[in-house]
Amino acid sequence: MSHDTNPLLADDALPAFSRIRPEHVAPAIDAILDDYRAGIDALTAPDAPRDFATVMLTQERLEQRLARAWAPVGHLHAVADSEALRAVYGPAEEKLTEHAIELGQNRDLYAAVQALADAPGFAALPRPERALVGHALRDFRLSGVALEEPARSRFREIGVALSKLSTEFSNAVLDASEAWHEHVTDERDLAGIPESGRAVLRQYAEDQELDGFLVTLKQPSVQAVLTYAGNRGLRERVYWAYQTRASDQGPDAGKYDNGARIEQIMALRHEAARLLGFANAAEESLATKMAVSPTEVMEFLHDLAKRARPVAQRELAELRAFAQQELKLDNLEPWDVGYAAEKLRQQRYALDEEQLKSYFPLPAVIDGLFAITSRLYGITLAARDGVDVWHPDVRYYDVRDADGRVFAGAYVDLYARNGKRGGAWMDVCRARFDDGGQRQLPVAFLTCNFAPPTAGKPALLTHDDVLTLFHEFGHGLHHLLTEIALPSIGGIEGVEWDAVELPSQFMENFGWNRQALDLFARHWQTDEKLPDELFERMLAARHFHAGLFLVRQLEFALFDFTLHLDYDPAEGARTLAVLENVRRQVAVLHPPAWQRFPHAFSHIFAGGYAAGYYSYLWAELLSADAFGAFEDAAANGASVIDRATGERFRREVLSVGASRPALESFVAFRGRRPEPDALLRSYGLDA
Repeated sequence: MSHDTNPLLADDALPAFSRIRPEHVAPAIDAILDDYRAGIDALTAPDAPRDFATVMLTQERLEQRLARAWAPVGHLHAVADSEALRAVYGPAEEKLTEHAIELGQNRDLYAAVQALADAPGFAALPRPERALVGHALRDFRLSGVALEEPARSRFREIGVALSKLSTEFSNAVLDASEAWHEHVTDERDLAGIPESGRAVLRQYAEDQELDGFLVTLKQPSVQAVLTYAGNRGLRERVYWAYQTRASDQGPDAGKYDNGARIEQIMALRHEAARLLGFANAAEESLATKMAVSPTEVMEFLHDLAKRARPVAQRELAELRAFAQQELKLDNLEPWDVGYAAEKLRQQRYALDEEQLKSYFPLPAVIDGLFAITSRLYGITLAARDGVDVWHPDVRYYDVRDADGRVFAGAYVDLYARNGKRGGAWMDVCRARFDDGGQRQLPVAFLTCNFAPPTAGKPALLTHDDVLTLFHEFGHGLHHLLTEIALPSIGGIEGVEWDAVELPSQFMENFGWNRQALDLFARHWQTDEKLPDELFERMLAARHFHAGLFLVRQLEFALFDFTLHLDYDPAEGARTLAVLENVRRQVAVLHPPAWQRFPHAFSHIFAGGYAAGYYSYLWAELLSADAFGAFEDAAANGASVIDRATGERFRREVLSVGASRPALESFVAFRGRRPEPDALLRSYGLDA
């Protein structure tokens, strides 16, 4: 298949999504990998120069050619999955994993990079170039370059097996999520669910050519039922199906079970860590993070738990009493918690999410988000028509700097639909790369799963949805605003994993700020801005159940880290035992014995968060403290959306990628190290 007929081999600025077919994947990947190996052989030849351009830029160039082909394939696998695509995706991913490990274990290449680092002129190279070399040497060590046979081959086998298992894990979660649904024909069974929620369930039914409503395990449906449905039986069935996805329990018990995969993943991760000389996979994971030791992580989490748990216990006791007195629920079951909490929140703050949603029509929220970004950083985003996309709902935006020059782009895909993985994320389509006279602009994928517009109504977001959109856009800005033109350390690439959430969580703060909200929070029918008293109630309710939320996050983080830290090959993963032990330490609400949350915990078993889920809380501390600089500006008479502070944040944090350690970037912006109490303040728990 030639370059002319295979769109994955074309060197276009953007992928030709409408032309990509499953049959293009294998030939493109094979051809690119053949060229890649030939390129590495040439640069490691004895007579090849040992300078930065030959050793490092050649690798960046080869890697970018591969990324240009694979990024759209990986993206389609996540947003437009099909049996045909799956069939080619798995084998191609295995080849890529084998290739990456083979590269990481290539001693001639390692020697070439080391020779560059040892050369007399190395110290005079610009800092980003030195950082790229440093990262490469570290990654060689983490790929097992120093291993001898048979350990070397075994490490490679483990890498391929893990890659395959993680794809199977996320496929099982998607399949289990799509397998269950409940057809409702009597609208009375949906009593309590607001019209916007029912409209989504009606749409799901129409998509399947059914009358009435279809309750599914897509996020908007689960949220609508567990938060609002007065029908307790329906809540229980949805909770049961959702919390047992891909496990040995629930309505599809055993059919998509990830249990054995979790065991295999944990055993292989531990074995790989030991081969590299680490005590366990948790220790290995910290080699690429800000936290320096497992002890530091565990102390951080336990200290938070010590402060949050008493608050959570108090909140739960209040909720139980309320449920008993007001809702006649003598025993508060897990499927009652969201429902009862929403009722209590409405009673206490008279804050109705439905009323609030009317002020967050999606088109206005997007405009507001872009306006905030423009004020902070002087950039503008403008929709460009005629760009080839994978679904009619997708929009493409050009990103222009203050001088009008287009310097980046973003695909935005916001609605839940079949064949699309749940959740929200940002991913890289193209990285910034200045290669001689050629410049590749950074392009991002921004993906969410909001309820789509319904007849006569725009998509209306919950406030949580607004925060999710701001969060993912923060990741996007980190990628798009990079000034580092070496892809391996530009944007989010190479940034310590526990600092990578800083720009995303930072952006969420604007979703709580009056000046920012005034740019977009307007009623979709009357164009009236969000009333002051409604905003005051929002703020008052901001920390409602903050303790319960925080202990839940701590449960996830401690479960993940402990699972990797205490793994013992003789005993296996002991997944449920570890989870139970963690819950005894931090949880205040204990789910039923049949709950199987780990079996769908894709973040750690199929994403990049293994022994790193704590990163969300770690980075939240950084982001809360960073936002403090904008609050300081406002206290001194400027706006919270302050251009001077925004420019400094752009320069010291967003633009530098991994060209220096994240802590150094934080200090450069804030003028000091992060202060731990900032996190508690952001949850309203500092008192």
